Amino acid sequence: MSLSSPDVSRMKRDLAALVAINTENPPGREREAAELISQMLGEIGFDMTLSEYSPGRTNVIGRLENGDGPCFAFNTHIDVVPAGEGWAQDPFTLTERDGRLFGRGACDAKGPLVAMIEAMRWLAANRNDWRGTLMAIFVADEEVASEGAKFYVREAPAHIDYVVIGEPTSNTTYSAHKGSLRPLVRVHGVTAHSGTPELGENAIFRAAQLLGLVEETHEHSVRCRCHPLVGNASLTVTRISGGHADNVLPGACELLLDRRMVPGEDEDAVKQEIQDLLQLAHDKFGVRSEIITFKPTTGGATETDSEDPIVLAGVEACAAQGNPEPGPFGFQGGCDLVHFRSLGTKGIIIGPGSLAVAHKPDEFIPIDEFIAGSKIYCDVALKMLKR
Repeated sequence: MSLSSPDVSRMKRDLAALVAINTENPPGREREAAELISQMLGEIGFDMTLSEYSPGRTNVIGRLENGDGPCFAFNTHIDVVPAGEGWAQDPFTLTERDGRLFGRGACDAKGPLVAMIEAMRWLAANRNDWRGTLMAIFVADEEVASEGAKFYVREAPAHIDYVVIGEPTSNTTYSAHKGSLRPLVRVHGVTAHSGTPELGENAIFRAAQLLGLVEETHEHSVRCRCHPLVGNASLTVTRISGGHADNVLPGACELLLDRRMVPGEDEDAVKQEIQDLLQLAHDKFGVRSEIITFKPTTGGATETDSEDPIVLAGVEACAAQGNPEPGPFGFQGGCDLVHFRSLGTKGIIIGPGSLAVAHKPDEFIPIDEFIAGSKIYCDVALKMLKR
């Protein structure tokens, strides 16, 4: 027996209440939403903790013990990306239209969060059907740098055996995801009057020489590293800035590199490869450059073995809800699974809604996927917390 008839009206009300709380990141301000989530779970018997790592940036941790057995956790994030412009309706008022629920965070990831809460309500009311510990770990700041998840991991929490991460996957199972590094590189030159460029060294020209090597490295080395689920690693540039006056040769130029890693790549080794690339530019062209900092990202790459019980449970639960291609697949972006994997936890990524509409105006979640998602979450938890 599992969750056969979710309370759809309640799910819509809960999602409307969370969408109405603006948790745009930056700045985040997850506290108010965290308090509402804590109230929802506290009412059904969870022991609740609000964990604040900086003012207003709050994680929600719920725990429900039900005898001896594994520890299973649901995780997703409370923050959303900025709403931006171009919406057909108020982004913070949940709007139902054509079988869809529209609003910022409807699919990424307040919709999955509400579907998880609905599953936890059923599990809390049917404790004879499972044994172990059920946890809810809903975190701040996934969209910028995963600071909420990183803070949770740093606090040395109790062991968690299994986790399901809620992200929009159209109710398919993902067992791996890419990681990212973003080094900010400064290329140095020598300023001079633009009318006498021979008296200086143009940092932008030097940066162009480095970028040529970046492109070659991607084409001939990095992209050759392929993972069967997430595809190729990559190295590219996403930002460039240089110069301070229209008539002055630029003395510095900054490049933001974006390095996507696949499971199996070592982050420290990748950092050394980037340093080696800067050294190659110096040896070959005389380019003087340095890494100023690494910009915050969600983290590294990770995977759970495709034959692990939680992966098989996810695939089976997704298939049971009519998904003809239940997985497992690989996430092209990053998410918080990597931080739970650092604790030894095995996990998967599942959620209603599509990445194709996340982070865009008129973000939505299909109502049928929203409902099916709550059933999938319940089924996976029951499989991993067998009585």
